[in-house]
Amino acid sequence: MAAISKDRPDLVFLDVQMPELDGFGVLEQLDSEARPAVVFVTAHDKFALRAFEVHALDYLLKPFDSGRFKKALERARDRIQRQQTGELSHQISELLADLKTGVKHPERLAIKSGGKVLFLKLDEIDWIEAADNYVRLHAAREAHLLRETMNSLEKRLDPEQFIRVHRSRIVNTQRVKELRPLFRGEYDITLKDGTRLETGRGYRDRVQRLFTESS
Repeated sequence: MAAISKDRPDLVFLDVQMPELDGFGVLEQLDSEARPAVVFVTAHDKFALRAFEVHALDYLLKPFDSGRFKKALERARDRIQRQQTGELSHQISELLADLKTGVKHPERLAIKSGGKVLFLKLDEIDWIEAADNYVRLHAAREAHLLRETMNSLEKRLDPEQFIRVHRSRIVNTQRVKELRPLFRGEYDITLKDGTRLETGRGYRDRVQRLFTESS
Protein backbone atom coordinates (compact mmCIF):
# COMPACT_ATOMS: atom_id res chain seq x y z
CA MET A 1 0.00 0.00 0.00
CA ALA A 2 2.84 2.35 0.85
CA ALA A 3 4.57 1.59 -2.45
CA ILE A 4 1.38 2.18 -4.45
CA SER A 5 0.73 5.50 -2.72
CA LYS A 6 4.34 6.64 -3.17
CA ASP A 7 5.19 5.39 -6.67
CA ARG A 8 1.72 5.72 -8.28
CA PRO A 9 2.09 2.76 -10.67
CA ASP A 10 -0.13 2.58 -13.74
CA LEU A 11 -0.84 -1.12 -13.22
CA VAL A 12 -0.78 -3.56 -10.30
CA PHE A 13 -1.18 -7.33 -10.30
CA LEU A 14 -2.99 -7.87 -7.02
CA ASP A 15 -3.63 -11.18 -5.30
CA VAL A 16 -7.13 -11.50 -3.87
CA GLN A 17 -6.20 -13.72 -0.92
CA MET A 18 -3.31 -12.49 1.18
CA PRO A 19 -2.57 -12.70 4.92
CA GLU A 20 -3.45 -9.77 7.19
CA LEU A 21 -5.14 -7.72 4.45
CA ASP A 22 -6.66 -9.16 1.27
CA GLY A 23 -6.57 -7.54 -2.16
CA PHE A 24 -9.96 -5.89 -1.76
CA GLY A 25 -8.89 -4.47 1.61
CA VAL A 26 -5.82 -2.92 -0.02
CA LEU A 27 -7.95 -1.16 -2.63
CA GLU A 28 -10.49 0.03 -0.05
CA GLN A 29 -7.80 1.71 2.01
CA LEU A 30 -6.15 3.45 -0.94
CA ASP A 31 -7.29 6.92 -1.87
CA SER A 32 -9.45 6.68 -4.99
CA GLU A 33 -7.09 9.04 -6.84
CA ALA A 34 -4.13 6.75 -6.06
CA ARG A 35 -5.78 3.57 -7.32
CA PRO A 36 -3.97 2.11 -10.34
CA ALA A 37 -5.43 -0.17 -12.97
CA VAL A 38 -5.63 -3.66 -11.47
CA VAL A 39 -5.35 -7.19 -12.76
CA PHE A 40 -6.63 -9.46 -9.99
CA VAL A 41 -4.97 -12.79 -9.27
CA THR A 42 -7.14 -15.48 -7.69
CA ALA A 43 -7.44 -19.21 -7.24
CA HIS A 44 -11.10 -20.15 -6.90
CA ASP A 45 -13.35 -17.29 -5.81
CA LYS A 46 -16.17 -17.79 -8.31
CA PHE A 47 -18.19 -14.87 -6.99
CA ALA A 48 -15.23 -12.54 -7.40
CA LEU A 49 -14.62 -13.81 -10.95
CA ARG A 50 -18.18 -12.94 -11.92
CA ALA A 51 -17.77 -9.50 -10.35
CA PHE A 52 -14.54 -8.84 -12.27
CA GLU A 53 -16.24 -9.77 -15.52
CA VAL A 54 -19.27 -7.54 -14.84
CA HIS A 55 -17.01 -4.55 -14.25
CA ALA A 56 -14.70 -5.38 -17.17
CA LEU A 57 -11.68 -5.86 -14.91
CA ASP A 58 -9.20 -8.52 -15.92
CA TYR A 59 -8.07 -11.37 -13.71
CA LEU A 60 -5.56 -14.21 -13.75
CA LEU A 61 -6.83 -17.57 -12.52
CA LYS A 62 -4.18 -19.64 -10.73
CA PRO A 63 -2.26 -21.50 -11.90
CA PHE A 64 -1.44 -19.46 -15.00
CA ASP A 65 1.46 -19.59 -17.46
CA SER A 66 3.62 -16.90 -19.00
CA GLY A 67 1.42 -16.76 -22.10
CA ARG A 68 -1.68 -15.91 -20.07
CA PHE A 69 0.31 -13.37 -18.06
CA LYS A 70 1.58 -11.61 -21.19
CA LYS A 71 -1.93 -11.53 -22.62
CA ALA A 72 -3.28 -9.90 -19.45
CA LEU A 73 -0.41 -7.40 -19.46
CA GLU A 74 -0.98 -6.43 -23.10
CA ARG A 75 -4.72 -6.07 -22.54
CA ALA A 76 -4.13 -3.89 -19.48
CA ARG A 77 -1.67 -1.64 -21.36
CA ASP A 78 -4.21 -1.18 -24.14
CA ARG A 79 -6.97 -0.27 -21.71
CA ILE A 80 -4.76 2.21 -19.85
CA GLN A 81 -3.93 3.95 -23.12
CA ARG A 82 -7.58 4.11 -24.19
CA GLN A 83 -9.25 4.92 -20.87
CA GLN A 84 -8.79 7.70 -18.38
CA THR A 85 -7.41 6.74 -14.95
CA GLY A 86 -10.55 8.14 -13.35
CA GLU A 87 -12.74 5.74 -15.32
CA LEU A 88 -10.67 2.73 -14.22
CA SER A 89 -10.84 3.90 -10.60
CA HIS A 90 -14.61 4.26 -10.90
CA GLN A 91 -14.90 0.66 -12.12
CA ILE A 92 -12.91 -0.54 -9.12
CA SER A 93 -15.12 1.48 -6.75
CA GLU A 94 -18.22 -0.14 -8.25
CA LEU A 95 -16.65 -3.57 -7.88
CA LEU A 96 -15.91 -3.00 -4.19
CA ALA A 97 -19.46 -1.77 -3.60
CA ASP A 98 -20.92 -4.86 -5.24
CA LEU A 99 -18.67 -7.19 -3.26
CA LYS A 100 -19.79 -5.57 -0.01
CA THR A 101 -23.48 -6.04 -0.78
CA GLY A 102 -23.09 -9.51 -2.26
CA VAL A 103 -20.74 -11.33 0.12
CA LYS A 104 -21.20 -15.07 -0.26
CA HIS A 105 -19.63 -17.68 1.96
CA PRO A 106 -18.38 -20.91 0.36
CA GLU A 107 -20.34 -24.10 0.96
CA ARG A 108 -17.28 -26.34 0.63
CA LEU A 109 -13.48 -26.21 0.49
CA ALA A 110 -11.23 -27.80 -2.13
CA ILE A 111 -8.36 -29.69 -0.52
CA LYS A 112 -5.49 -30.89 -2.69
CA SER A 113 -3.78 -34.07 -1.48
CA GLY A 114 -1.84 -36.82 -3.25
CA GLY A 115 -2.68 -35.56 -6.71
CA LYS A 116 -6.40 -35.53 -5.92
CA VAL A 117 -8.85 -32.86 -4.85
CA LEU A 118 -11.21 -33.50 -1.94
CA PHE A 119 -14.30 -31.32 -1.66
CA LEU A 120 -15.18 -30.93 2.00
CA LYS A 121 -18.52 -29.41 2.95
CA LEU A 122 -18.24 -26.76 5.64
CA ASP A 123 -21.15 -28.35 7.52
CA GLU A 124 -18.96 -31.44 7.99
CA ILE A 125 -16.20 -29.53 9.79
CA ASP A 126 -16.10 -29.80 13.58
CA TRP A 127 -13.23 -27.43 14.29
CA ILE A 128 -10.15 -25.90 12.68
CA GLU A 129 -6.64 -25.38 14.03
CA ALA A 130 -3.60 -23.50 12.79
CA ALA A 131 -0.67 -25.54 11.46
CA ASP A 132 2.13 -23.17 10.38
CA ASN A 133 1.23 -22.00 6.84
CA TYR A 134 -1.70 -24.43 6.75
CA VAL A 135 -4.91 -25.01 8.64
CA ARG A 136 -5.99 -28.45 9.84
CA LEU A 137 -9.68 -29.18 9.29
CA HIS A 138 -11.15 -31.71 11.71
CA ALA A 139 -14.20 -33.52 10.37
CA ALA A 140 -15.68 -36.78 11.72
CA ARG A 141 -12.42 -37.86 13.36
CA GLU A 142 -10.48 -37.16 10.17
CA ALA A 143 -8.05 -34.30 9.62
CA HIS A 144 -7.29 -32.51 6.35
CA LEU A 145 -4.58 -29.94 5.64
CA LEU A 146 -5.49 -26.84 3.65
CA ARG A 147 -2.82 -24.35 2.55
CA GLU A 148 -4.32 -21.16 3.94
CA THR A 149 -3.81 -18.98 6.99
CA MET A 150 -6.27 -18.77 9.87
CA ASN A 151 -6.90 -15.08 9.23
CA SER A 152 -7.63 -15.64 5.55
CA LEU A 153 -9.94 -18.61 6.15
CA GLU A 154 -11.78 -16.86 8.97
CA LYS A 155 -12.76 -14.04 6.61
CA ARG A 156 -14.27 -16.54 4.18
CA LEU A 157 -16.32 -18.43 6.76
CA ASP A 158 -19.85 -17.56 7.83
CA PRO A 159 -19.46 -15.82 11.23
CA GLU A 160 -22.89 -17.12 12.23
CA GLN A 161 -21.61 -20.70 11.98
CA PHE A 162 -17.89 -20.49 12.74
CA ILE A 163 -16.41 -18.62 15.70
CA ARG A 164 -12.74 -18.10 16.40
CA VAL A 165 -12.22 -19.02 20.05
CA HIS A 166 -8.42 -18.96 20.17
CA ARG A 167 -5.54 -17.56 18.14
CA SER A 168 -5.12 -21.01 16.62
CA ARG A 169 -8.67 -22.47 16.84
CA ILE A 170 -12.02 -21.96 15.10
CA VAL A 171 -15.09 -24.01 16.04
CA ASN A 172 -18.30 -24.86 14.24
CA THR A 173 -20.97 -23.57 16.63
CA GLN A 174 -23.33 -26.35 15.52
CA ARG A 175 -20.86 -28.89 16.92
CA VAL A 176 -20.64 -27.35 20.41
CA LYS A 177 -22.19 -29.53 23.12
CA GLU A 178 -21.05 -27.81 26.31
CA LEU A 179 -19.32 -24.67 27.55
CA ARG A 180 -17.66 -24.60 30.96
CA PRO A 181 -16.24 -21.36 32.43
CA LEU A 182 -12.62 -21.51 33.60
CA PHE A 183 -10.47 -18.89 35.27
CA ARG A 184 -9.64 -15.42 33.92
CA GLY A 185 -12.46 -15.37 31.35
CA GLU A 186 -11.47 -18.54 29.54
CA TYR A 187 -13.78 -21.46 28.71
CA ASP A 188 -13.54 -25.18 28.17
CA ILE A 189 -15.51 -26.21 25.06
CA THR A 190 -16.74 -29.77 24.58
CA LEU A 191 -17.80 -30.74 21.09
CA LYS A 192 -20.41 -33.37 20.24
CA ASP A 193 -17.70 -35.87 19.33
CA GLY A 194 -16.09 -35.44 22.75
CA THR A 195 -13.24 -33.17 21.68
CA ARG A 196 -12.31 -30.63 24.37
CA LEU A 197 -10.83 -27.26 23.45
CA GLU A 198 -9.72 -24.39 25.65
CA THR A 199 -10.47 -20.85 24.49
CA GLY A 200 -8.13 -17.88 24.49
CA ARG A 201 -8.59 -15.05 26.97
CA GLY A 202 -8.86 -12.44 24.22
CA TYR A 203 -11.78 -14.28 22.60
CA ARG A 204 -14.13 -14.21 25.59
CA ASP A 205 -16.73 -11.95 23.95
CA ARG A 206 -16.96 -14.18 20.89
CA VAL A 207 -17.42 -17.29 22.99
CA GLN A 208 -20.09 -15.64 25.13
CA ARG A 209 -22.12 -15.23 21.94
CA LEU A 210 -22.82 -18.95 22.19
CA PHE A 211 -24.62 -18.33 25.50
CA THR A 212 -26.66 -15.49 24.02
CA GLU A 213 -27.66 -17.40 20.90
CA SER A 214 -28.72 -20.50 22.83
CA SER A 215 -30.74 -18.64 25.49
